Order: sequence, then C-alpha cells, then structure tokens
Amino acid sequence: MRLNTTLRVGASLVLLAGIGGVVALRAVAASPAPVPAAPSAVKTVPGMPPVVDARNLYSETAANRFSPAVKDDLARIYVPNLRSNDVYVIDPASMKVVDKFKVGQAPQHVVPSWDLRTLWVANNAERSNNGSLTPIDPRSGKPGKAIPVDDPYNLYFTPDGKSAIVVAEAKHRLDFRVPQTMALQYSIDVPQCGGINHADFSIDGRYALFTCEFEGSVAKIDMVNRSVIGYLKLRMPPTRFKDSPVPDGPGASEICSSKKGMPQDIRSAPDGKHFYIADMEADGVHVVDGDAFKEVGFIATGLGAHGLYPSRDGKQLYVANRGTHKIHGGRHGRGGVTVIDFASEKVVAQWKVPGGGSPDMGNVSADGKFLWLSGRFDDVVYRFDTANGEVAQIKVGQEPHGLTVWPQPGRYSVGHTGNLR
Repeated sequence: MRLNTTLRVGASLVLLAGIGGVVALRAVAASPAPVPAAPSAVKTVPGMPPVVDARNLYSETAANRFSPAVKDDLARIYVPNLRSNDVYVIDPASMKVVDKFKVGQAPQHVVPSWDLRTLWVANNAERSNNGSLTPIDPRSGKPGKAIPVDDPYNLYFTPDGKSAIVVAEAKHRLDFRVPQTMALQYSIDVPQCGGINHADFSIDGRYALFTCEFEGSVAKIDMVNRSVIGYLKLRMPPTRFKDSPVPDGPGASEICSSKKGMPQDIRSAPDGKHFYIADMEADGVHVVDGDAFKEVGFIATGLGAHGLYPSRDGKQLYVANRGTHKIHGGRHGRGGVTVIDFASEKVVAQWKVPGGGSPDMGNVSADGKFLWLSGRFDDVVYRFDTANGEVAQIKVGQEPHGLTVWPQPGRYSVGHTGNLR
C-alpha cells in the first residue's frame, strides 16, 4: 500500500494520492506563512555572538536548547561547600549525592566557562593568599589540577569569550585572564567598590554592572575601553522585613534604618533595558536603567534577597531570599523564593521553605521544571518545583554556596553559576 500527500504551499488545491491513484481533489485555504523570529537590532561588540531576539536575550537558553558542546556531559548538580572545602555532586534523577572531592580553600561558586567545556570552582581562600581555580571536566564530573590565582571570589567571562574575569573581591580589582590557562592579561582597579562580587553585562556587551556589597552601590565598567565609568549608590526603601522569627503579615516589617544596602546578585531584563539587583539589607530588588545608570524602581521580595535566576521561557525572575540580613545567619530562617513577572515587574508568587531555610545561589534545571538552590546556613540543597513551589531537600557539606546545574541550555556562558545566553 502506498499513501502520498502532495501539498502546494500557498495554493488552494491539494492532491491526495492513495491506493489505485487519485482519490480526491479539493479546495482548501492556503496555510499562513510561519512568522519569522524578530530580527535583532542589537549591534554587539566584535566577537560577541549575535543577539537572536532583541526582545529576549535569554531566547537561546530556552528549555533543553543545548549546544552540541555539552552533548556528552553528565547531568549533575555541583555544590561548593564553603567551610568543608569540597564539592558535592548530586545526580538530579536519583536525588542522591554520587560523588564528592576536595578543592581549594573556601570554594564560593562553580562557574561554567564561556565555551561550556569546563566548570571552574572559585576558591577565594578568604583572608589569605592561597586562592585558586579548580577545573572540573563535565563529561566525567572529575576535578583537575587547581590553578593559583589571586582572590577568586567569583568568575565571569567577557561576552566575546576573549577573557575570563576573576573578581578579586578583597583587592577591589577585576583581573582579566586567558580563559583556558588563566594567565593574567590585565587588571582594572575598582577602588570605590568594596565587596565587588556579582555582575551582568549589557545586551550589546559594551559595559557591565558589578555590585559593591559593602558600599551599597553598583560599579559600571566600560568593557571596550577597559575603565570604570562610575558608581551608583542604591536607594534604601522606607520599610523592610524584621530580621527575627516572626510570621509574615502585620508586625513583620520595620522602618528601614540601614543607611546603605548590601547588593548581591544582578541580572539583566530580557530586553536589556533594566537590571535587577538583589539586596540583602533592603529585602528586595532594585531596578536600574543600565544605559542611563540610574535607579528607576524597587520591588520588595523577602528577607535577605540574594540570588536571581530567569525562568527558561524568559518570562519570570526567581529571587532567592536568604532569610536574614546577616552575612552569617542561623539555621531554619525565614528564607524562601519570590517570583517576579518580568513584563509587569510585579510579584506573582511566594514560595516558603517548610520549617524554615536559607536559599542562596543556584540555577534552573535544563527543562525549567525545577529551581535548585543551596541552603547556605542549613547545609542542604533545595529543589523547588517551579509549577507550585514544592520543596525537596538533600544534605550536603558545610555551608553550601554557589551551586551550578549542568548541563544548561545556551550557546555560551558569561559566568557566575551559569549565566548563559
């Protein structure tokens, strides 16, 4: 038996052939032509991959849109434990720790390289000169030999892939290095950015904003001319949440007496027009116009706003609230996750950790169904169901911090715990 269908697109006749020949000839309406993707109007810096959709710079990190570079990589969650100086490896399918290994002193974040071929553990060796970067091969899940570098609190990559940026927090400095060998290329001093730590880049790659945790401000860095453009002091809200074990609702807020914030993670809006900056002291997210370099809004989220992660469809922003204003908090705090709608900049959901917790850093699963976060003061990892906020927990090492989910969709990484584009 042979059954063929012949369709002339755009015409009004369809010829159907079946057993014994022609069986029907009928008029149909022409199918509409597919709507092409929005052309990018973004002129990027030389060498940077093009922005496919100017309305959504996260378009290429949609669910399961993997680069061929990661096809042989293991599906794992890599958890750096700050106080036990090790990395725990979780199999997300079995929800079990399947490996662990020692790394350098005080591992802060696990960072995918620009080319997606290496995961770097940033061991900043707090208050010492023993900082290092430990490479992990994502195909085997095993670590390689550490490379000594100064104070790597965090690690980013220029959007053109030409440099790794080691964020030397204690030294108020950005060290630009060869991405594969970490040999020093040049440095940019950022003297007025105490506690420089987290960053994101403009949609065209021409500048970056780095948060200054101990100054309550943001530094703007010219990536083309390799210079500091300026600093922006962030405004504190009139009220915030009480840092005490009180229930949410009346009596849970207080007058904000803090004179400056404690900005943490920062992420660009999908269209690149705004940056969102989590602030542990302000208990919410500052909204900053990056081009104009001015604050244009504030969104209250929860106690100790800390980590920021866009959903796989680029429509929502997940905010991890660590549950305290303190750098070193207690167990079972008032931590949780706030979900913000990018388009309206409104809170659309609040997810609590049953029994209390301390959600910190992490990322979204490749299929977008789960948000994985370290439980900083509870020595666990949380897996939030993004459909309903339900939480599962896995015990890990001492003081887990910037975990990464791997592999992730996307063409290249600009750093941190998997800021892919």
